[in-house]
Amino acid sequence: MKVDQYVYFALKSERISAAEMAIRLGIKPDEVTVRGSKRADPPRPAVHIWQMNGPRSTSMPVDDMIAVLIDRLEPFGEAIGMLAEELDRAEPGNTAVLQVVRFFGDDEESAADEEAYIPGVPSPRPLGWHLDRRVLRFLELTRAELDVDEYGDT
Repeated sequence: MKVDQYVYFALKSERISAAEMAIRLGIKPDEVTVRGSKRADPPRPAVHIWQMNGPRSTSMPVDDMIAVLIDRLEPFGEAIGMLAEELDRAEPGNTAVLQVVRFFGDDEESAADEEAYIPGVPSPRPLGWHLDRRVLRFLELTRAELDVDEYGDT
Protein backbone atom coordinates (compact mmCIF):
# COMPACT_ATOMS: atom_id res chain seq x y z
CA MET A 1 0.00 0.00 0.00
CA LYS A 2 1.31 3.41 -0.95
CA VAL A 3 1.01 6.10 1.72
CA ASP A 4 1.64 9.82 1.35
CA GLN A 5 1.46 11.78 4.56
CA TYR A 6 2.42 15.02 6.18
CA VAL A 7 2.02 16.84 9.46
CA TYR A 8 1.90 20.50 10.41
CA PHE A 9 1.18 22.75 13.36
CA ALA A 10 -0.90 25.88 12.84
CA LEU A 11 -2.26 28.85 14.71
CA LYS A 12 -5.39 30.44 13.26
CA SER A 13 -6.98 33.84 13.81
CA GLU A 14 -9.56 36.08 12.22
CA ARG A 15 -7.96 39.24 13.58
CA ILE A 16 -4.20 38.66 14.11
CA SER A 17 -2.11 38.23 10.96
CA ALA A 18 0.43 35.45 10.57
CA ALA A 19 3.13 38.12 10.43
CA GLU A 20 2.03 39.48 13.82
CA MET A 21 1.92 35.93 15.22
CA ALA A 22 5.49 35.37 14.01
CA ILE A 23 6.67 38.54 15.73
CA ARG A 24 4.95 37.63 18.97
CA LEU A 25 6.25 34.04 18.92
CA GLY A 26 9.77 34.88 17.78
CA ILE A 27 9.72 32.23 15.04
CA LYS A 28 9.19 32.61 11.32
CA PRO A 29 6.55 30.21 9.93
CA ASP A 30 7.11 27.84 7.03
CA GLU A 31 3.82 28.96 5.47
CA VAL A 32 1.26 31.69 5.97
CA THR A 33 -2.30 32.16 4.87
CA VAL A 34 -3.80 35.64 4.64
CA ARG A 35 -7.46 36.03 5.59
CA GLY A 36 -9.51 37.24 2.64
CA SER A 37 -6.64 36.90 0.14
CA LYS A 38 -8.80 34.99 -2.35
CA ARG A 39 -12.14 36.69 -1.75
CA ALA A 40 -13.09 39.61 0.49
CA ASP A 41 -16.80 39.00 1.07
CA PRO A 42 -17.18 36.59 2.65
CA PRO A 43 -13.48 36.38 3.40
CA ARG A 44 -11.77 33.34 1.90
CA PRO A 45 -9.68 31.98 3.45
CA ALA A 46 -11.69 32.74 6.56
CA VAL A 47 -8.66 33.04 8.88
CA HIS A 48 -5.01 34.03 9.01
CA ILE A 49 -2.80 30.97 9.48
CA TRP A 50 0.73 30.72 10.87
CA GLN A 51 2.03 27.25 9.96
CA MET A 52 5.08 25.12 10.69
CA ASN A 53 5.54 21.97 8.60
CA GLY A 54 6.96 18.62 9.56
CA PRO A 55 9.16 16.62 7.20
CA ARG A 56 7.49 15.28 4.09
CA SER A 57 8.50 11.66 3.65
CA THR A 58 7.11 8.44 2.25
CA SER A 59 9.25 6.31 4.53
CA MET A 60 9.04 8.08 7.90
CA PRO A 61 6.32 6.93 10.32
CA VAL A 62 3.79 9.56 11.41
CA ASP A 63 5.00 9.46 15.02
CA ASP A 64 8.54 10.29 13.88
CA MET A 65 7.29 13.11 11.66
CA ILE A 66 5.42 14.58 14.62
CA ALA A 67 8.49 14.22 16.86
CA VAL A 68 10.65 16.15 14.37
CA LEU A 69 8.04 18.92 14.19
CA ILE A 70 7.73 19.11 17.99
CA ASP A 71 11.54 19.26 18.24
CA ARG A 72 11.37 22.48 16.21
CA LEU A 73 8.46 23.96 18.14
CA GLU A 74 9.14 22.88 21.72
CA PRO A 75 11.40 25.85 22.58
CA PHE A 76 8.49 28.15 21.66
CA GLY A 77 5.80 26.09 23.40
CA GLU A 78 5.07 28.53 26.21
CA ALA A 79 4.77 31.50 23.82
CA ILE A 80 2.55 29.46 21.47
CA GLY A 81 0.35 28.48 24.41
CA MET A 82 -0.03 32.07 25.60
CA LEU A 83 -0.95 33.27 22.11
CA ALA A 84 -3.32 30.34 21.56
CA GLU A 85 -5.06 31.12 24.86
CA GLU A 86 -5.47 34.76 23.81
CA LEU A 87 -6.84 33.74 20.42
CA ASP A 88 -9.21 31.23 21.96
CA ARG A 89 -10.61 33.80 24.39
CA ALA A 90 -11.26 36.30 21.59
CA GLU A 91 -12.26 33.82 18.89
CA PRO A 92 -13.34 30.43 20.27
CA GLY A 93 -12.47 27.69 17.80
CA ASN A 94 -9.67 29.59 16.05
CA THR A 95 -6.68 28.37 17.95
CA ALA A 96 -3.89 25.84 17.60
CA VAL A 97 -3.93 22.53 15.75
CA LEU A 98 -1.56 19.66 15.12
CA GLN A 99 -2.72 18.36 11.75
CA VAL A 100 -1.98 14.88 10.39
CA VAL A 101 -2.95 14.18 6.77
CA ARG A 102 -2.61 10.74 5.18
CA PHE A 103 -3.47 9.48 1.70
CA PHE A 104 -3.73 5.72 1.19
CA GLY A 105 -3.61 4.21 -2.27
CA ASP A 106 -2.41 1.41 -4.47
CA ASP A 107 1.27 1.18 -5.27
CA GLU A 108 0.34 2.01 -8.86
CA GLU A 109 -2.16 4.81 -8.29
CA SER A 110 -2.78 7.14 -5.37
CA ALA A 111 -4.19 10.54 -4.57
CA ALA A 112 -0.71 11.31 -3.31
CA ASP A 113 1.99 13.18 -5.17
CA GLU A 114 3.75 10.68 -7.43
CA GLU A 115 7.11 12.40 -6.94
CA ALA A 116 6.94 11.64 -3.21
CA TYR A 117 6.85 7.89 -3.87
CA ILE A 118 10.25 6.26 -4.22
CA PRO A 119 10.12 2.76 -5.76
CA GLY A 120 11.95 0.22 -3.64
CA VAL A 121 11.74 2.35 -0.48
CA PRO A 122 9.27 0.89 1.99
CA SER A 123 6.21 2.98 2.74
CA PRO A 124 5.62 3.91 6.36
CA ARG A 125 3.69 1.43 8.41
CA PRO A 126 0.29 2.20 6.97
CA LEU A 127 -1.77 1.57 10.07
CA GLY A 128 -1.18 2.64 13.61
CA TRP A 129 0.84 5.39 15.20
CA HIS A 130 0.98 6.95 18.64
CA LEU A 131 1.59 10.17 20.53
CA ASP A 132 4.12 9.92 23.32
CA ARG A 133 3.94 11.85 26.60
CA ARG A 134 6.20 14.62 25.31
CA VAL A 135 3.88 15.31 22.38
CA LEU A 136 0.81 15.18 24.63
CA ARG A 137 2.43 17.66 27.05
CA PHE A 138 3.24 19.95 24.10
CA LEU A 139 -0.36 19.79 22.86
CA GLU A 140 -1.60 20.65 26.35
CA LEU A 141 0.90 23.49 26.76
CA THR A 142 -0.02 25.01 23.40
CA ARG A 143 -3.76 24.41 23.82
CA ALA A 144 -3.66 22.55 20.50
CA GLU A 145 -6.17 20.14 19.12
CA LEU A 146 -5.19 17.06 17.15
CA ASP A 147 -6.89 16.78 13.76
CA VAL A 148 -6.34 13.64 11.65
CA ASP A 149 -7.54 13.48 8.06
CA GLU A 150 -7.21 10.20 6.18
CA TYR A 151 -8.17 9.64 2.56
CA GLY A 152 -8.07 6.57 0.41
CA ASP A 153 -9.42 4.50 -2.40
CA THR A 154 -12.51 2.63 -1.25
